[in-house]
Amino acid sequence: MDQRLKAKLIERALAEGFSACRICRPTDVAHVADDLAGFLKQGHHGSMGWLAERSHWRGAPNVLWPEAKSVIMLAEEYGAGDQLEAPSSAGLVSVYARNKDYHDIVKKRLKRLARWLIAEAGGEVKVFVDTAPVPEKPLGQASGLGWQGKHTNLVSRELGSWFFLGSIFTTLDLPVDEAEVDHCGSCRACLDACPTDAFPAPHQIDARRCISYLTIEHKGPIDEELRAKLGNRIYGCDACLEVCPWNKFAREAKEIRYHARDDLVAPPLAELAALDDAAFRTKFSGSPIKRIGRGRFVRNVLYAIGNSGDQSLLEVARELCGDDEEVVADAARWAVERLRA
Repeated sequence: MDQRLKAKLIERALAEGFSACRICRPTDVAHVADDLAGFLKQGHHGSMGWLAERSHWRGAPNVLWPEAKSVIMLAEEYGAGDQLEAPSSAGLVSVYARNKDYHDIVKKRLKRLARWLIAEAGGEVKVFVDTAPVPEKPLGQASGLGWQGKHTNLVSRELGSWFFLGSIFTTLDLPVDEAEVDHCGSCRACLDACPTDAFPAPHQIDARRCISYLTIEHKGPIDEELRAKLGNRIYGCDACLEVCPWNKFAREAKEIRYHARDDLVAPPLAELAALDDAAFRTKFSGSPIKRIGRGRFVRNVLYAIGNSGDQSLLEVARELCGDDEEVVADAARWAVERLRA
């Protein structure tokens, strides 16, 4: 095993724009299969059927690609500084989604680093960022990048909570790093901050109550019990990340394409509600928001309108009560009732 190659790899990763680079084995996360099985058995995955369908891979990275001997885990910061709030008449978009889609940016960076590794040392590689059945957070902890906090997200003593993960699987036998241990202690700030009580217990999440799941993955109407708890969050949620004390070490994103677009820091709800399909696609071209479609997005906007208490938005909601998409019309009727009340 070549420590010099590893040192050059880390140097190259940082030069490519990554914030940290660590290495583990595909077999270092043996606990994931049982953890995932328990998560699925309780139905905490909601409508994300793909988690169950590909659990045999997600639960065992060595099964996903048996020839792989090492997993290179990369972190990339996307922090937004203090731009974390918006007035009730404006929408609140999760920090990671306020500009370009990180999948494209991180994957291109991973591919450049992987090509360099092949040229430098040979072997075969596969790159993954979020969309493949890879247990990135457990691998991140096994590699020493950070640990899975009580909110189940990865936390780093050097980077805080605001960072993306990517991985390079390789047939090269590289020196590994020591796994990170839990540094949450008795803190439960993330659990207490969740507006919908989505954490049945520390280190467990019920996606069916998670605002990120509800506003992005859930396709139909959201349960009325939860609508009022969404506040003005129209795409994703950062509540549990924002309060983590380890974010005192977080830094603003170096990558300019992660910096928030001016029109997505506090976008007026009235303007967003008026988007038809063509306007929605144009506005969110190159954004992760585009993938949920106009119907789901305007549904979220109307829930925010209903929660705003802003009577000037009553007519905006009323005009959408007859929308062609029933999920939008249902949300509009609810918003009208809320504002009237």
